[in-house]
Amino acid sequence: MTTTKAQRVAFGETLVELIDQDPRILVLDGDLANSTRADIVANARPERFFEMGIAEQNMAGVAAGLATLGFIPFISTFAAFSAKRDLDQIRVVIAQPGLHVIITGAYSGILTGKTGKTHQSVEDITIFRAMPNMTVVAPADDVEVRKAMHALVYDLNGPAYLRLTRDPYKTIFDDSYHFQIGKGVVLADGEDVALIGTGEQTVRCLEAADLLAAEGIRAYVLHLPTIKPLDEEAIIYAARRTGRVVTAEDHTILGGLGGAVAETLGEHYPTPMKRVGWRDVYGESADNNALLEKYGLTPRHIAEAAKALLK
Repeated sequence: MTTTKAQRVAFGETLVELIDQDPRILVLDGDLANSTRADIVANARPERFFEMGIAEQNMAGVAAGLATLGFIPFISTFAAFSAKRDLDQIRVVIAQPGLHVIITGAYSGILTGKTGKTHQSVEDITIFRAMPNMTVVAPADDVEVRKAMHALVYDLNGPAYLRLTRDPYKTIFDDSYHFQIGKGVVLADGEDVALIGTGEQTVRCLEAADLLAAEGIRAYVLHLPTIKPLDEEAIIYAARRTGRVVTAEDHTILGGLGGAVAETLGEHYPTPMKRVGWRDVYGESADNNALLEKYGLTPRHIAEAAKALLK
């Protein structure tokens, strides 16, 4: 694993790449281009960039109209706004008719550059995975962002929510990686406990696996970049392989990845498990490391949850 570019930078660069190969791609921004890095498109391909202002509801409607004309619009805004402020418009004019619009949720989770609880979104996975017709994707790094964006354009014919983080962390994939909508990725093999992550929290699962290995505990690490549709077979296999499951997400455990995994195991293969994530609280403004520590999202917290199950 190496230090990487931020997911939001990969997002902007990949948009330019897609625009150059496909005349259907358009970008609609909610007055946050310099934060979401949709400004990369505004500067490089201004004719395909539309500044909609602080009018997220209208932006969803415009995207729906463009989709009916054969375009593939990307909506660019913060997760806190895409999952709440314009939710009714997304539900009625995008999701219900099943239009091919890709909604991005930048600045997702807790690590939002000290913006505080008003701009932190830890409910967005729950909201969008409950919405019929909606695909939900949370990439782990910048490489997967690029691969996922291509898949959402060319392997999907319906609405999608793409969850992105703000700050650079670590790259776990290389260019040979093949992203598939609805498929999990096994990142480490082990038989003692399964660590299941999504988004950037998967990288912390790998770090937790290293901590456990130092104590002689072999962890099976499963990355689920697609929360909907969910790779239930991969989840069940991980549970059968280890007999213990820990989920980790920078999101509420109520209806997010932990909830989805618990639903799957409850129906198909009941397994002792623990959910690492937000526990029905709002966040606050602080440095990234302080927030991860206070709210129990570090690799050490994941490893401790695994050891608690082993006891």
